[in-house]
Amino acid sequence: MPPVETRNVSDEEDNMRLDRWFKTHYAGLPHSRLEKLLRTGQIRVDGGRAKASTRLVAGQSVRVPPLPDVAPPPGPKQALSKADRAFLEDITLYEDDDLLILNKPPGIAVQGGTKTTRHIDRLLEGLGDSPDTRPRLVHRLDRDTSGVLVIAKRRAVAAKLGRAFQTRSVRKIYWAIVQGVPKPPQGKIEAALVKAATPAGDRVRKARAGEQDRAQSAVTYYAVVDRAGQKVAFVSLKPVTGRQHQLRAHMAILGYPILGDEKYPSGVEIPEGIDPMLHLHARRICFPHPSGEGVVDVTAPLPPHMEKAFAAFGFALKDGEADDLD
Repeated sequence: MPPVETRNVSDEEDNMRLDRWFKTHYAGLPHSRLEKLLRTGQIRVDGGRAKASTRLVAGQSVRVPPLPDVAPPPGPKQALSKADRAFLEDITLYEDDDLLILNKPPGIAVQGGTKTTRHIDRLLEGLGDSPDTRPRLVHRLDRDTSGVLVIAKRRAVAAKLGRAFQTRSVRKIYWAIVQGVPKPPQGKIEAALVKAATPAGDRVRKARAGEQDRAQSAVTYYAVVDRAGQKVAFVSLKPVTGRQHQLRAHMAILGYPILGDEKYPSGVEIPEGIDPMLHLHARRICFPHPSGEGVVDVTAPLPPHMEKAFAAFGFALKDGEADDLD
């Protein structure tokens, strides 16, 4: 049986989430087992209990219990296939020495999971020779959400961007088509969310009285840009926080679920001629460049199924108002 191990967080790992730290050092440890070890206090940071989302600080110590059946991190990855490399090149919106920004198509997961073997994170593994040199995710998008996805080319860049996302100096705007026309036409949704198990799998919902200890604050600004009668509307969404399924849950809580959302549905049938897919797109992102010089401002074109829906409903953009981050 291996002994209890104590490892120090390196400078390059500063601000890394604890679950990402474990994936880097113990790639074979399933996330479900990591969660159990955290719940039972077998994993500790500087002697205290921690969560998977805990942000590490350089110099901290991480207590790692015996993991006799967990394989060590894999060696160098195989190079990307020509098809995968072409795919990444085709969806690249912006690239420099520090960043790679993609226009993620709907239907491809950002990270792996049960029965998910092809995902963005797996493709990124093929771009580096080792865990230390490969590009890494900075944030997430749901499988069915399309749009801007920011990738850091080095761990140190990822740490800087992680702090930027935490301090909310990253501004984002999403486009969505929702069922019904929100009233009032613009406003603020401030509803704390909790994750809950359902027969269909985990979902997030509005926190109830007595759930403050596990609720996560969540704030979204919305504005109606255009509408097709009273049946559907084109809205811009500006999340202040970045909770899992935040925009989808918030619009459902407001009473105007996003068209094609199978996780937070309204029960209303999708209009004829519209693809039965989630109509949510990460349209634009803006943040200070991690080098300290300049600002990164990237916009992603709509995916085909949303272009089709925009044309069918006759939605028109007026002077770029739907892209306004202010």
